[in-house]
Amino acid sequence: MEQSKVNQLLGPALKSLYDIEGHLRKSTLEPELRELVKLRVSQINGCAYCIIYHRRDALKQGIPERKIHLLNAWREASDYSDRERAALAWTEAVTLISQHHLPDEVYAEAARVFSEQELVDLNLAAMSINSWNQFVESAFDRLPVRTGPRLRVQRNCTTEQTSHADRANG
Repeated sequence: MEQSKVNQLLGPALKSLYDIEGHLRKSTLEPELRELVKLRVSQINGCAYCIIYHRRDALKQGIPERKIHLLNAWREASDYSDRERAALAWTEAVTLISQHHLPDEVYAEAARVFSEQELVDLNLAAMSINSWNQFVESAFDRLPVRTGPRLRVQRNCTTEQTSHADRANG
């Protein structure tokens, strides 16, 4: 389905997702932290389109390339602040809540470094990007990834190089 058609069918629901993003931009959660959350959730969910999109946005926010590359291994890397570590642990726990529920130690650490409002906003940030990932995976899974030459997203959201002949054949 074409993105414009999906957007048309979504109507007010799409506006609601954008409204959440607007709320989060006004929150006290740092833009860099919000972008790390988006990127990490997209990694967990395996959404190649979103990973590429949010990697680009993370670089625009000034997040060092090294920090982006180490995001899958943030527990072992010394590049992340206590606040970022708490946010990433919270984000992972919320994203994988059906597998592990929210561990008490994750809640305790997040409550130590975030205000109650920031915890609500962190939850909204994780919820929002999880929604976008699920939507992209189910509705936009055949959209091309526009950030590299001759890249496209396959049904399972993995990228592959395509030749000119492949593109000509569909």
